[in-house]
This record gives sequence, C-alpha cells and structure tokens, in this order.
Amino acid sequence: MNNRELKDLLYEQVARMGKALSSPKRLELLEMLAQCEKSVETLTAELSIDIKLTSAHLKALRDANLVQTRRDGKYVFYSLTGPDVAQLGVALRAVAEEHLVDMRLALQQMVADPDHLVKTSRADLLAQARSGQVLVIDVRPPAEFEAAHLPFARSMPLSELEQRLGELPPETDIVAYCRGPFCVMSDAAVKLLLARGYRASKTTDGVSEWLAAGLPVERVSAGQPDAA
Repeated sequence: MNNRELKDLLYEQVARMGKALSSPKRLELLEMLAQCEKSVETLTAELSIDIKLTSAHLKALRDANLVQTRRDGKYVFYSLTGPDVAQLGVALRAVAEEHLVDMRLALQQMVADPDHLVKTSRADLLAQARSGQVLVIDVRPPAEFEAAHLPFARSMPLSELEQRLGELPPETDIVAYCRGPFCVMSDAAVKLLLARGYRASKTTDGVSEWLAAGLPVERVSAGQPDAA
C-alpha cells in the first residue's frame, strides 16, 4: 500500500465517525447514553421515535464502535464505549455554538429566563456547593444520578420535585442542572421553585460538560469524586 492509499484509508476511518454522527437523533442518543446505560425501549420512549428506527440508529453508532451492548434476559442495554465519546459530543456542540449563528439563536430560545442562569464559574460553584452556600440539585432520573453526578449534588428528580419541596432549605440558594445545554428539565425545576418562593437558578452544565472542564464528578457506588 503506497502513501496515497494509506492516507485515503486513514481519512476514510475518521469519516466513519462523521457518518455515524450525521443524524440529529444519533447525537441525541449519544447524549442520553452519556448519562447512563439505557435499554432500547427507554431510548425509544425518551426520543419519541419508532423502536425500529431507534434500533437502526443504534446499529449505525455500534458499527462505528461508539456504543456497545449488554443483554439482560430479553432486554438489550446500550452504553458508550468510553468517556471520550461523551467528550466528543461536548466538543462538537462547542464548535457548532462558536461557528453557527442559528445554533446560538436556538440556544438563547431554550433558556426560559436568562436572568436565572448561574453567573459564577464552575470552580466557584463547586466551592459554594462544598461550603453549603448553595444547594445543587440534580433533576434527572435517579439512575442517571447514580451513574454520575456533580459533587455535593442532591438527587431531586423533576417528577418528584413538587412533592419533595419540604426537603429543600428555604433560605439557601438552589442551583438546578440536568443533561447539559439542550436539556429543559432544569428550566422546569427553576420555574417551579421560583413560584414556590425559593431562590433558584440553573446551570447549563451536565456531567459531560463538567468532565470536559477537568472537574470531578461523584458516583453513588463509589461515593467519592471521580475525574474519569
């Protein structure tokens, strides 16, 4: 194989990743799987598409070795093949936001109230959560919290939040987060908290964004910060 043929082969392999990421639904699937392992049925319900289409998208991602499977009885569970796959999604979104005006406009529309976005840096937010100045709540489903969550965060799934308001200290600032900048669960949480008289804001960070910034996360099984 001469140098030209070798270069063509190398670029072709990189292009396999581009092809696998060329569908909006596949990008969303990767974001969902960056939270935790999920079954085909769960992914289908969350993405509101046909199960055959979900399986086809997952096959394309598996062919590019971006996801892997585990069978448990009659159910098949998917997960990312490595944390670098989640970081690829973060990097791709960052480049899109930097270079695409339509992307920035769409992100602005997703933020229900810009005045209630966290204004401090990630490092400051971490320090405030550690000292108890703010209470960080994770409004994702419990399984996602258990897989990985921001340090010092408390699991308060959006579906349970209204019934569990009594667990929140009324005089402490609350910061909600979910799955990253495309997730609206934290917006709904902030709206509910403000309506009930709490001081609340949100961060557009999720676990993937936190790790991409080189900051630690915690896992329920380990109970200790984990930067990997």
